[in-house]
Amino acid sequence: MKIEKQIFHLASSSDFDRCAMETFHYQAQHNLIYKKYLELLKCNPEAIQIISEIPFLPIEFFKTHEVTVQHQPLTNLRSAGQASNHLPTAIGTRTFTSSGTTGQEVSKHIVNDISIYEKSFRKGFEMFYGPAADYCILALLPSYLERKGSSIVYMMDALIKDSQHPQSGFYLDDFDKLHGVLKLMREKKQKTLLLGVTYALLDFAEQHQIDFPSLIVMETGGMKGKREEMIRSEVHEILKKGFGVEHIHSEYGMTELLSQAYSKGEGIFNSPPWMKLIIHQQHDLFSEEETGKTGVISVIDLANIHSCAFITTQDVGRVHADGSFEVLGRTDFSDVRGCNLMVE
Repeated sequence: MKIEKQIFHLASSSDFDRCAMETFHYQAQHNLIYKKYLELLKCNPEAIQIISEIPFLPIEFFKTHEVTVQHQPLTNLRSAGQASNHLPTAIGTRTFTSSGTTGQEVSKHIVNDISIYEKSFRKGFEMFYGPAADYCILALLPSYLERKGSSIVYMMDALIKDSQHPQSGFYLDDFDKLHGVLKLMREKKQKTLLLGVTYALLDFAEQHQIDFPSLIVMETGGMKGKREEMIRSEVHEILKKGFGVEHIHSEYGMTELLSQAYSKGEGIFNSPPWMKLIIHQQHDLFSEEETGKTGVISVIDLANIHSCAFITTQDVGRVHADGSFEVLGRTDFSDVRGCNLMVE
């Protein structure tokens, strides 16, 4: 079975470790940026035998390089030797880009097979929330819809279509219409999910209050320069009062990943089986932090089979013993060892 098919059928932690090691050795050979990074670290991929030894690529490289593999079949990767001269055409290639302020360089994630992303977000959503067809799905993502290449817009567009509910859709900044739909869904006792960028949800809650206890309110992203930054607990308290709900859900994802983690309240996130978080010491990305300690979030996302599955983010957090995690803020990587090896 090819790795692409194994990714979403992992039955145990040993399955994950095995698949992660196969992915590492594949990408160490066929992702030229990652390969060069490992060379500069003087890392011999064949000497890496457990996932705790795998070097993670700093996420900044998605801003300066094309982090992608030379596309080829993923069968028997470790004994495949040299890359084939007859490589298949990539399936449904797309490029996702991150948001950024004027003049800021954005990340670009080249997705060679969009079907893997679609499998990842559909299976992940269903794992945590059940079938999209059970919901009216509402999206409040003005800052994302105003630009091209947003991976979350792509995901939400697909889930909205999967829901097949006539009121599902993007509501941009049409708060009056959205408020009317929410009241209608409450009256019909329809399972409803409202996902929005944080500042837009706050704007809505200030203009329209509704008591809809069964509504799932899910925040993603942040203020995007539209409002002053606030701590998560403060944001959630305002939103809970504004929507009349007991908990605020959250989605953790980013342009450079093809998988999402979800929190159903209190900022505690859980990942799907093909995604795992590791905490590294803030000033040494090659040293893993102890469970429960705060550090830099690194992610193994096996859905990133055709780019890089091993990424160190710019987020600070901690992982608990059961594998759940918290996101506590952002960090400055300017003095972190290993990040500037390939800056052009």
